[in-house]
Amino acid sequence: MIIPDTGVLGQSIRNARAVQGLSQAALSEIALVSTHFLSDLERGKPTVEVGKVLKVLQTLGLEVYVVPRGAKYD
Repeated sequence: MIIPDTGVLGQSIRNARAVQGLSQAALSEIALVSTHFLSDLERGKPTVEVGKVLKVLQTLGLEVYVVPRGAKYD
């Protein structure tokens, strides 16, 4: 999935969390981030810390790929 902005990233994280049946409180505890941070992230706040974003993604079993625009990816 192409993530064009922080809003889409936040929605993707919210969807993955819901599919896994996790509350914000449960995910924040597992990922070692605050519920406030997770709420900001899911709302698409553009100034969240990238290191914490990566921890949340890893906790949800999601990966990030950086590829040239227009390139094919798996």
